[in-house]
Order: sequence, then C-alpha cells, then structure tokens
Amino acid sequence: MYPKNVTLIQEKCKRFLKKKPPGLEKKGFSAYLNKTNERNFDIRNAVREHRPEPPAIFREDIMPDTIKLSIVIPVYNEEHYIDAILERVCSVRFQEGVELEYIAVDDHSTDKTWERLQAWEARGLKLKRHEANGGKGAALHTGFAMATGDVVTVQDADFEYNPEELPSVLQPILDGKADVVFGARTPILRTGSQQVTPFWHAKINEFLTHFCNMFSNLALSDMECCYKMVRRELLQKIKLNEKRFGFEPEFTLKIARLHPRVWQVPVSYAPRSYEEGKKINWKDGVSALRCIVQYGLFRL
Repeated sequence: MYPKNVTLIQEKCKRFLKKKPPGLEKKGFSAYLNKTNERNFDIRNAVREHRPEPPAIFREDIMPDTIKLSIVIPVYNEEHYIDAILERVCSVRFQEGVELEYIAVDDHSTDKTWERLQAWEARGLKLKRHEANGGKGAALHTGFAMATGDVVTVQDADFEYNPEELPSVLQPILDGKADVVFGARTPILRTGSQQVTPFWHAKINEFLTHFCNMFSNLALSDMECCYKMVRRELLQKIKLNEKRFGFEPEFTLKIARLHPRVWQVPVSYAPRSYEEGKKINWKDGVSALRCIVQYGLFRL
C-alpha cells in the first residue's frame, strides 16, 4: 500500500499525462516532476526580479574596508572598578580595519569615579558628566549622541560582561550579515562552565524576554543582555525615552519596528551581588513590564 499522499500524486500524474502538454517528450512520473520543478523555478525567478531593492543600510555590499566602533560606557559610582574595566576594554584586540572610539558618561557619581575618569581623558577617552543622576538609559542617550562610529555598542562599567567578547559580537556586522547583534548570556554553551546566577533573576529575565518577543516578533534568548550592537544609521532612526533600565525593552521593540537583520551571539556572564554594587532591583522589573506593554502596543 502506498501512503495516501503518494496515491494523490499518482492521480495528478495521470490527469496531467492525459492533457499531453506541448513540448513534453517524456511521459510518466519523472516527467511530471521535472515540469513542475521548471514551473516553480520560473516563479521563484520572477519573484526575485520584482523584489524591491533593500534599504542601503541593510545591503551586504556597502560594508567598508574599515569601520569605526563606538563603545559607550555608562558609569555611576564605580570608583573601585572603573580603572580596571577601562584597562580591560582598551586592551581588547579587534579585527583588522576596526577603528575604536571610547565614550564614558558619568551619571553624576557621588564617589571618586569622575576624578578617575578624568585621568583617562588624556588617553583618548571621550567624557561627559551629568549634572544630576538620571539613570543608565539617560547616560546611554548622552553617549549615543556623542558617538561618531559606524557601529555603536554598550559596555557596563563592571566585570559582569567580558569586553574580550565584543569582537565576536561585532563579527556578524563585519560579515555583512547583521544590522543589529544582541548578546545572549549562555555561558554553558560557550565555555562549558558558568557562575550560578540567582534563580529569580534568571527566571524574571527569561519571562521578560519571552514577553517582549511576543511584541517584537524576535526570537531573542536574552533581551536584557547589556551587549547590544547596532549600526548608527539605525540608532538615529529611533527616539529613546527611558532613563533607567527600561532602555533594554524600549530599544528592542523600537529597533524591531525597522525590520533589520538581527543576530545574537552567546556571551559569558559573571553576576555581581548588591554588596558589590549591583543596582537593578525589583522595581526595574515592574518598569520593564510597563515598557514592553507601552512600546509594544503603542508607537510612542
């Protein structure tokens, strides 16, 4: 007994052969399939010929031989970490042809962070200090406005993320495959080991990511990850409003509206405790929910 779908195909073959279409030299099942494949091939070619030209920023053939990457570092009360993290960021070896721009925005720190940052200005670090504390999002707004690179990314001023992985995040853009690249904190897949994260932090991040995916139509693994790399032409097309950690869902939802080519790259993650200076809290989780609904349903 043949499966039902094979029997249906045979019936179609019989009906087709009775018509004896002109130009058909062979008869039988293989001839029917050949004719069907030729027709489908012609249809695909017609679709390709009439497909509209993609926007310039989405085309693969415009990637220059050299590009400039702007690394924006929002900083608030990080006097114990800022020197070490800047040393680490500046020592990263990127791919050939990548020019670097380092930008640090001090969100009105109350410790000696600003004094330490000023010592780096002579080494090429671009600096800006807020007159009042606004939040991570506010610092990023300032840093993005200062950026002049072809591509812009974010680096937190702590040791939760390893800047040596930034070249891996950049690679899909250099290859002409992506316009936006998200990091995904999946260290087990990358290194085979990981520092254990607090259970509820992990589950809340997972929930927020899935909830955001429902509105953005992106199957992201980690919407809340710090590492977000984007072509500056795209970044300039969206208006960002959120001044705290609501930046993450707002950026994701607004950039998704532009329908860019989105990739994600696994990155490692070493969470720090609140005693070590972690600043995000449960209120920011509630705010993230509000942002997902607000920017997911309304084009604000």
